[in-house]
Amino acid sequence: MAYLQTYGRDLKVTTVEATAVQGKTGRVFADLHLHIGRTERGEPVKISGSKDLTFRNIAYEAAVRKGIGLLGVIDCHSPGVQRDIESLLDSGEMNQISGGGIRYRDTTILLGAEIEVRDAGFGTAHHLIYLPDFAEMQSFTKWMSRSMRNVQLSSQRLYVPSRELQAEVKGRGGLFIPAHIFTPHKSLFGSCSDQLQDTLVPNLVDAVELGLSSDSEMAGFIPELDTLPFLTNSDAHSLSKIGREYNELSLQESSFQELKLALEGAGGRAITANYGLNPVLGKYHRTYCVNCGSLAGDTQDAERCLQCGSLKQVRGVLDRIMELGAKAGRSEPVVPRDRPRYIYQVPLEFIPGIGPKTLTKLLDQFGTEMNILHDAPTEAIAEIAGESAAAVIADARTGSLKLQAGGGGNYGKVAVSRKS
Repeated sequence: MAYLQTYGRDLKVTTVEATAVQGKTGRVFADLHLHIGRTERGEPVKISGSKDLTFRNIAYEAAVRKGIGLLGVIDCHSPGVQRDIESLLDSGEMNQISGGGIRYRDTTILLGAEIEVRDAGFGTAHHLIYLPDFAEMQSFTKWMSRSMRNVQLSSQRLYVPSRELQAEVKGRGGLFIPAHIFTPHKSLFGSCSDQLQDTLVPNLVDAVELGLSSDSEMAGFIPELDTLPFLTNSDAHSLSKIGREYNELSLQESSFQELKLALEGAGGRAITANYGLNPVLGKYHRTYCVNCGSLAGDTQDAERCLQCGSLKQVRGVLDRIMELGAKAGRSEPVVPRDRPRYIYQVPLEFIPGIGPKTLTKLLDQFGTEMNILHDAPTEAIAEIAGESAAAVIADARTGSLKLQAGGGGNYGKVAVSRKS
């Protein structure tokens, strides 16, 4: 329980400083978990996704407004989405590149899928897969359709063992990445098993996606993750959520093969930083009671809610990680020296005072959201958005934001104490 009392304040762990990669590599921002809400014909893909989340709209939003150079659209297995992709390729609006992926302006889209699997004796988990080209994804869809009831929809159950899915993906030259691994619903550690090796072949896992309610420090309680790369992605269900969490990569170009090299840490390519919400902002950060809605405190060890006595509790990410850490014999997190920096970032839509009109003015001035978050002088931001909003961005850059914890399916909030 010592970690619960010190988390986010005084705990000291080993961290890594970013180093510039020499040569022809450059900085690329990547968000590798984006859903398709509907096809251009209006067919549903991700039922809970926004209707304007089409392949074309995602590409435009990321390239023009967000400033994200590498995208992972994880519903490209859907035949309806593949029809849209074919149309965009045939028209010349987009094109396939030799390194793998589909290029739109200066942004590359990787072809991926999110797949649900439940191995015998374990719970459900979602896994992300990425394939090097469009033909390989079309072939993969045919393979999946033999063991999936509705291959048109997103995140559907595949009725094969996880290890068989891994072998199929790796046989096609693809990447295999367990999704949002700690969230309480349909994730490797949140609802499936206590160990990665229970259901997966460890050396066929290319990286893990941390999810919105955890960070590198929290994941440091799990020994079998020490050697795996971490990714932070948005899991966007609407256009505005693209880039809610993202990665900074050092690549020679935005492509599938370059991402593969970055995950391997090969040839000077690398993940140089993970940008994500402070875990306390995540909507599943702490255990909460379904009956009365109360969040667990630092002393929450009982199975019953301390407020109402109900057994209907959803285990929060922090509490689940502490449980797994105790089983693994770790009372403090271990962050390897070569682990990229994890930088707390606050999406512009989270910042009080930045509404749609103000955001448009900022984009007109600075070009993209990435420029606003990373490079624009705070004094110039203040001239458009006001001192309070600029102060939040400045505090996010230095890691000094004050936050209200999330839980119970609700996101945390940014506490603004400065006056404009």
